[in-house]
Amino acid sequence: MKKVTAKIKWVFAIGQLGWSILSGIIANLLVNFYLPDSTDNGVITFVTSATFLGLTVIGLITAFGRLVDAVTDPWIAGMSDNCGSKLGKRIPFMRFSAFPFALVTVLVFCCPVRGESPINIVWLAVTMVIFYICMTAYCTPYNALIPVLGRSQKDRMDISTYISLTYILGTGIAFAGKMIWEGVQAATGWDYYFCARLTLAVLAAIAFVCMILPAFIIKEKDYDNTPPVKENAFKSLGKTFKNKHFRVFVFSDIIYWIGITIFNTGFIYYVEVLLELDNYMVLYIFMTLVTFVCYIFVNMLSRKFGKKKLLVAGFALFAIAFLVSSFAGKVTFIPNLVYGFIICILVGIPLSILGVIPQAIVADIAESDYIQTGENRDAMFYAARTFAFKLGQSVAMVIFTSLAVIGQYTDIGSNGEQIIRNDGSGYRLSLVIALILCVVAMIIILFYKEKTVMGIIEKGHEQEEAAARQNKED
Repeated sequence: MKKVTAKIKWVFAIGQLGWSILSGIIANLLVNFYLPDSTDNGVITFVTSATFLGLTVIGLITAFGRLVDAVTDPWIAGMSDNCGSKLGKRIPFMRFSAFPFALVTVLVFCCPVRGESPINIVWLAVTMVIFYICMTAYCTPYNALIPVLGRSQKDRMDISTYISLTYILGTGIAFAGKMIWEGVQAATGWDYYFCARLTLAVLAAIAFVCMILPAFIIKEKDYDNTPPVKENAFKSLGKTFKNKHFRVFVFSDIIYWIGITIFNTGFIYYVEVLLELDNYMVLYIFMTLVTFVCYIFVNMLSRKFGKKKLLVAGFALFAIAFLVSSFAGKVTFIPNLVYGFIICILVGIPLSILGVIPQAIVADIAESDYIQTGENRDAMFYAARTFAFKLGQSVAMVIFTSLAVIGQYTDIGSNGEQIIRNDGSGYRLSLVIALILCVVAMIIILFYKEKTVMGIIEKGHEQEEAAARQNKED
């Protein structure tokens, strides 16, 4: 087997840049697009903000999409693990799914009726389900390449760091979407929603190119010759969750993703409503820069202290950051812009930790499981982790959209028109919930036995080296 080069690591990371742009568009812009904090300046609503049993339409649609996802995640992971293609077990799925993944991301925002309509609700529900399926078809096989390319701990941490860099960059590009289309509208005078969809189409095209590059450049067979599992997907999923180390990790991971997605989804609202600032993108770019700088230290610190200790520290720092964020706009002796920069520093540091460490932990668990069982279920482990990521996003949207309508009120504009506004009370409550969730995730991960997992890997490597020496002598 070939040793992975720095070039291949970066080519692989470019794929993450692509799919994180698409994921970021949905995670950061969907709610703001369909549930704006104000209907001033020509902004309209496409679906009702009314709630049913405390849940909004967007929250219910997202939850329904996740129910479909619960089936497709292990199904696609099983097909990938069982794939016997000459291209490998992962690359064929990445090639096939990249274009529909990019296309459907744009279609999510192309509801057919201009204004509130049941037709838009159906459109959003159908396109969101297709989006989640396409995301699984690309991301699960993609993530399963991490332990294939990262055979050593150094390579694994390098890859986790590189894809974390491209993930935060891709999310930032997606987050800039609203600022871009508002800038295009201001410069051209074109329709607000035409500018929005044009911007998203361009971003999706960039994402498609990024996703397709590793699918055609990386020769999977050069790095992996393990045979297909040839096992029923749900039986394989059951075996995956029999791994007690993975159960602890993924439970903590789900809780974390709910908390961080609440913050990501609400970031624009926190800046524009709580801090009463218009330059949310300046703060987001600053937070991204803080995260980028800290990535360098995360890689080094993980080798000294281990992954688990850093993960615990990351959760604790997030809890502090969300606590400080909940008081945004209330600390009168600190200018709101300065307070915004303080929040970005407090969030950026743990973002760098949680961006790198979890992917490497999944690779460790998958490798230790393969050593113990002799069955390579890399895709299934990452499918479960991807499902945790998407489940967290889904639950977060249900929570955030339900809380976002708290504090909504109707104001009268200068021309006598009714304008929907928000006093921010629901947004503050969302930050408190995110804080609690991060504390719970921190408590759960304390039960992860990192030394046991690493001991299994070290023993497996020693046996491989001994077998190699024996074959050489023979």
